[in-house]
Amino acid sequence: MAIIYQIYPLSFLDTNKDGIGDIKGIIKKLKYLEELGAEYIWITPIFKSPMEDNGYDISNYYDVNPIFGTKEDLKELIDTAKKHNIKIILDLVLNHTSTEHDWFIKASKDVNSKYHDYYIWSENPPQIDSYFGGSAWEYVPSVKKYYLHMFSTGQADLNWKNEKLREELFEMINYYIDLGAGGFRLDVLDLIGKDLENNNLYDRELLLKYLKELNEKCFKGKDIFTVGEMNLPLEKAHYLSKNEILTTVFQFNHIALDEVAGKGKWELKKLELNDLKEVLNNIQQVYQKGGTPSLFWSNHDQPRALGRYLNLDYRYYGQTMLFMLMYLQKGHIFIYQGEEFGMSGLGLVDIDKYKDVEALNYYNIATKTKSKESVLRSLAVKARDHARTPMQWNNTKNAGFSKGKPWMEVNANYTEVNFEKDYNSDKSIYKFLKKLLEIRQNNTTFDKGLFKLVVLGPHIFAYERVLDDNYLIVCNFSDKKQPIIDLKGEIILNNYDSLDNQLKPYQALLIKRG
Repeated sequence: MAIIYQIYPLSFLDTNKDGIGDIKGIIKKLKYLEELGAEYIWITPIFKSPMEDNGYDISNYYDVNPIFGTKEDLKELIDTAKKHNIKIILDLVLNHTSTEHDWFIKASKDVNSKYHDYYIWSENPPQIDSYFGGSAWEYVPSVKKYYLHMFSTGQADLNWKNEKLREELFEMINYYIDLGAGGFRLDVLDLIGKDLENNNLYDRELLLKYLKELNEKCFKGKDIFTVGEMNLPLEKAHYLSKNEILTTVFQFNHIALDEVAGKGKWELKKLELNDLKEVLNNIQQVYQKGGTPSLFWSNHDQPRALGRYLNLDYRYYGQTMLFMLMYLQKGHIFIYQGEEFGMSGLGLVDIDKYKDVEALNYYNIATKTKSKESVLRSLAVKARDHARTPMQWNNTKNAGFSKGKPWMEVNANYTEVNFEKDYNSDKSIYKFLKKLLEIRQNNTTFDKGLFKLVVLGPHIFAYERVLDDNYLIVCNFSDKKQPIIDLKGEIILNNYDSLDNQLKPYQALLIKRG
């Protein structure tokens, strides 16, 4: 089990007053992250990019984007992190490049260039929709063909059927392993297995072939942590981790439970606790057979869970309950920056507060058929910008993130919600999380023990972890008091000061049974 802290560098800490977070800002906070308990830091892409999709459109895999610093800064980060017992996980995009990448520039000028076949082209393309809205095909007059872009028009999909392309990507990955990287988060990795000749965007056999080759050429026999972002069926994701093709896989079933099934991320419904129980239980039961899942509530693509699911009037209790519920299950722990002291999203705001290309595209398309108000309500819950606002370090100007004008507006609640205030509070989310992680690290029951759901009531998420010891975790997923039966045992951790005959709003308990 590993503890991974995710950093969105644009919004973490700015040291040169340009309003943009940078690598030196991460270096400055390594002691902070070591004290929390982080063993790895996952950094979203810092490579050269026109930033159409905030770095997930890479134009040169070997260059660091100057807005974040230099290659020397990256090397310093890797080396300094090791002194704090932390390894760096780099975020790589292997499904597509920016259309400003030299490969694509050459590919789009000459059909006879070796780079032309590095991408996916069609003269008569089939109907495919982009995840960011509209057609996934864009016409290039110079070659009289369309290229595939499953995301923005500036993100051209790579053709993994081309062996020379794969060799170039593997060479690049090994370059960063030699530089000292401790792992890789691999973006939308399930999309590399395309077989458009047979109208198949998700050829599982091709995907498995490519992943085995990636493991063989880059990761096998090395101490490298790998996590694939992959929308796979649970059993297939488990196979990859169990067989050590990847260390772990991000599963998103639990994150999609506030969406109307089959209607996309913007059609909202209330999260039902029974659905959450079923999904998380299924994951735990499958991984009893081996391998390790990933445990997370939020990331740069997923709005913060605190404001998304819970009543913000109970910030401390809600956030600590979420930590207890998730992080004592079997799995690698992923903490997203700001969760450790209770950051939340912007709430219901107008479209001028958004910067993300996905949110803006959705707004422009959806408002043609829906009311502005309903579209903004969907954005308030699901837009990625809510996870990307600058870190709230203290109550000084710009929340201590930058002495310049931040690239994105700081959440207006920063004077009340910030690390410094939380740390010095009697009810500190940070200190609770630190204690929870210490308990987790020092007890193999939470890594290897059996997982069993316990029924205590419709609003209570409860489960046992059993190995040599027997632990009961009880979480009130409600802002109302809930009746409970007598809970016998030693209370190891409680986010309230006491336990009565009712669970208080968002109360969370770790109980050691006899």
